[in-house]
Amino acid sequence: MPLIKTEEIRKMSQREREENLRKLRDDLLHERGQAAMGGAPESPGRIRALRKNIARILTVMNETEKEKGGN
Repeated sequence: MPLIKTEEIRKMSQREREENLRKLRDDLLHERGQAAMGGAPESPGRIRALRKNIARILTVMNETEKEKGGN
């Protein structure tokens, strides 16, 4: 899974960000489940990439909330 660029996230609508975030969290849950069961991961760096993408989306969402609040 490639990393999503911050510019791409900012171009998304709020709804798209939320849907993307939900999908990424589901994927992360699945990957962690596989790792916990001792299965060999398809891509060892996938969990890290998922976590980074989730963090980027949350960061942009928090920035937009602060802009709306005026603080």
